Amino acid sequence: MLEQRQRQVLQAIIEEYVNTAEPVSSATIVERYNLGYSSATIRNDMAELEKMGYLEKTHTSSGRIPSAKGYRFYVDELLNDEKISLDEIQYIKSKLETKVNEIEELTKITTDTLSEITHYTTVAIGPEANNNIISDVKFISLGNRILMAVILTENGAIKETIIKYEEDITENQIESLNYTFKNKLIGRPLTKIDKPMEKYILESMEDQIDVIEPIIDQMNKTLEQSEQIYLEGANNVFDFPEFNKVESARNFLSILDTKEQVMEILNSGLAKDINIYIGEENEKEELKDLSIVTFKHTIGNKDLGTIGIIGPKRMDYSKVISVMKYISKKLNEKFTDDN
Repeated sequence: MLEQRQRQVLQAIIEEYVNTAEPVSSATIVERYNLGYSSATIRNDMAELEKMGYLEKTHTSSGRIPSAKGYRFYVDELLNDEKISLDEIQYIKSKLETKVNEIEELTKITTDTLSEITHYTTVAIGPEANNNIISDVKFISLGNRILMAVILTENGAIKETIIKYEEDITENQIESLNYTFKNKLIGRPLTKIDKPMEKYILESMEDQIDVIEPIIDQMNKTLEQSEQIYLEGANNVFDFPEFNKVESARNFLSILDTKEQVMEILNSGLAKDINIYIGEENEKEELKDLSIVTFKHTIGNKDLGTIGIIGPKRMDYSKVISVMKYISKKLNEKFTDDN
């Protein structure tokens, strides 16, 4: 367990390194943090913190930088989660108070806002399909041979797809489709229509198999692509000295370019609201130099998706967590007011 003075020194070093990206010396701590200890005392504490694995010494300077263990202790024990200004609060409120009709639209606004305030790369996915319950299904004629299928969910998501036919579709057929699909799909999860359900629908409208089969095929294609990824601030990587090397920046951008990898990152969180993975705490080798903070947003039993911030280990965790917590609070208020 760290002594109180060692905790103060570690916190000062991490905050200084987050701000400057430069190794921190005892003289810098004395000059800028007014802890009330001599340079020699702080230097001794820094040496002890290094022995215990909380700090690392670089080859190019006598100063120290935080290790992954140091960041973890800071996040768990020292972090101030009220690092958010009144201007930032007002900005978040104005953005989230925007009238939206779809959960995807709100997810995009939230992703934009988080990236703008923290200056990190932000990614998000909507609710998992298994937890997204269909609340309505509607078929709309766009012409004699064109139908639009619209699927609405309890979380406010809307999925649309167009089906084209070689023969005319009558109003009676559309009315029959609306009745059958509503009865069979409402209350079920927004997942690919499985074989038993497909067979069930086909048997219900056996005389219209030629009409129904293209609908099921097109709806399945749409539902398979239902988890959209939102990405903001990818170019922010170039603002951090950790990514000055072309190889480091390319590795970072390649991670964001792989949909499966991004979804795996966001879905790796535990049941709690905010999850923080620092450096080697990430399972994949290509993520070992990064930190990832994910935020699962739920209202009651409703899953409204997951938002994540990806950046260097030298992340301003205090700012990120403060902004995430405030956004979570405002989203809760918004959904409580709307329901």
